[in-house]
Amino acid sequence: MKLPSASFLLIAAFGAIYFIWGSTYLALALALQSLPPFLLIAARCLVGGLILFIFAAASGAKPPSRRSLLYGVICGLLFFVGCHGILANVQQRVPTGLAAIMLATIPLWIAALQTGLRRPDRPSPLSLTFLVPGVVGVSLIAWEEGGGGIGAVHFIDIFLLLGASLSWSVGTVVSEQSPTSSSPLVMSIIELWAGAAALAVVGAAKGEVSLVHPSSITALSVAGWAYLTVAGTVIAFAAYIWLLRKVTPTFVATYTFVNPIIAVLLGWAFLAEVPSIWMASGALLVILSVSSLLFTSSARRSRRPNNARTEYAVD
Repeated sequence: MKLPSASFLLIAAFGAIYFIWGSTYLALALALQSLPPFLLIAARCLVGGLILFIFAAASGAKPPSRRSLLYGVICGLLFFVGCHGILANVQQRVPTGLAAIMLATIPLWIAALQTGLRRPDRPSPLSLTFLVPGVVGVSLIAWEEGGGGIGAVHFIDIFLLLGASLSWSVGTVVSEQSPTSSSPLVMSIIELWAGAAALAVVGAAKGEVSLVHPSSITALSVAGWAYLTVAGTVIAFAAYIWLLRKVTPTFVATYTFVNPIIAVLLGWAFLAEVPSIWMASGALLVILSVSSLLFTSSARRSRRPNNARTEYAVD
């Protein structure tokens, strides 16, 4: 029995954001084996933006206005320096599953920001109660993983990961206020290139240029970087934008509690990262919190089915 083309596209698009984005944590770990973090993400943003630019030029996309350009630069710094750059830096030292769980808190941060800013689309008081399990889960992971003695994750790295999650969340809130005159594709290019420029400066300031030796770059690292760039930045992001135009953002955002599961399983299978019972318990609380918050907010978001500005993605 053949699936209708529309159903096939929906399944393929959800598969992309579920499995590709869930696997980017493993790809990042492999890329970091012989590439420094900030220059790695800078190259990813530069090439990913170039690929999207080719698509934009071929489709006749209009250039951005000055206001769109400003918003794109700000969001690019928040998304790709404050989030992806920090994530890559910290993931040199922490398990991929732990990083994915901390980044899964993005919807929780967004709900808190919407409430603090008294936005019209802020969660209801009932929805806000679902923040509690997430906070408890993060606290449990931080306490157990950070207090485990030799080989334990440093508290500062957990806080940095939460800061990366917050940075993406702030960028999301800012992006929702950006002009709609520019297409999402054009805005993505601006954000990627702004992030690439800033990340290159940060990497150079940290002395990463001297750490890049072509002869020491492994094929595995190159493959990881290529997967991040093509699959994570171009294919999955395109699927994400397409889905936001076809179904409600609430259902699209379900990837935020699927990605950590994929990341933990892949880290276990390929990097021998065995999650502790405490980390698994904390992850379950975070996933419960995020899923409950998203689904209790579905009625509000379903009234904005064409809103392609709500970005939860950490690709």
